[in-house]
Amino acid sequence: MKFEITILGSSSATPTFNRHPTAQILNIRDRYFLVDCGEGTQMQLIRYRIRYHRISHIFISHLHGDHYLGLMGLLSTMHLQGRTTELHIFGHPELMDTIEMQLRLSQTVLRYSLVFHPLSHYSGDIIHEDEDVIVRSVVLYHRIPCNGFIFQEKRMPRKILMDRVHQNQIPVSALSEIKKGKDYISASGKVVPNEDLTLESPEARTYAFLSDTRYEEMLVEEIRDVDLVYHEATFMHDLVDRAKATYHSTALQAARIAKLANAKKLIIGHFSARYRELEPLLDEAKAEFENTELALEGRMFEIPVRKVGTSVQ
Repeated sequence: MKFEITILGSSSATPTFNRHPTAQILNIRDRYFLVDCGEGTQMQLIRYRIRYHRISHIFISHLHGDHYLGLMGLLSTMHLQGRTTELHIFGHPELMDTIEMQLRLSQTVLRYSLVFHPLSHYSGDIIHEDEDVIVRSVVLYHRIPCNGFIFQEKRMPRKILMDRVHQNQIPVSALSEIKKGKDYISASGKVVPNEDLTLESPEARTYAFLSDTRYEEMLVEEIRDVDLVYHEATFMHDLVDRAKATYHSTALQAARIAKLANAKKLIIGHFSARYRELEPLLDEAKAEFENTELALEGRMFEIPVRKVGTSVQ
């Protein structure tokens, strides 16, 4: 069962010679979710051979251009290439105003249904739920309304051991309750414990995407014990005053949030264009939280399936 994050862009307000603005693709059990859509996102999708017609949901954290200016181009390409399946977009209400204006000015009627879900900047909510995943929004601390997103996989039912079922002559009609963890009680009153009939399913996996935000320890409880967290790290800590003034974070601050939250792993991105080399930012973060990596474009981070009680490396 896949749970993969592919980095499409890792730059901040302006692109650089080798970095694009923010965008990521999540593949959760072969469901595709796009998180942010900076300029050039569809070209990055092509570059990394990601079939963007499989994207079913797009999440836009806020309305600074480096996080959404690639959206209209992607929507247009999907239209021109004959997409017919509906597409869900999550963003602040003004985003839909922008989409509708551009469609109106270009006299475009999309071939597919666009379902818009407005985000609240004042409270974190469950904004999407299906059979595989729950997505929750997180209020971030930026110059304009900005939200992060937590993707939590739904835990699979317990795996039934059919040889044990046959040994105990258990009818098929009882299997659905056994999957839920219940013991089997026969008509004569014999109890067969659930642990004799099933194996525990792997732990559910979680990914937290924290877009533009100043350092704020209130975020710690929101992401407590996540498997993987992406946290912006626009500056190094010698520019902490600059970070605070622009409502951004340093690499050291991103690592501190991950450490306080007991996250399993951290990836940092949204790097200022002033940094041609990124290793100094990585070194700064690793000094505070060792299990940190750079959100390099084209890099894929997998959260592996693991049994209960095992850790993520």
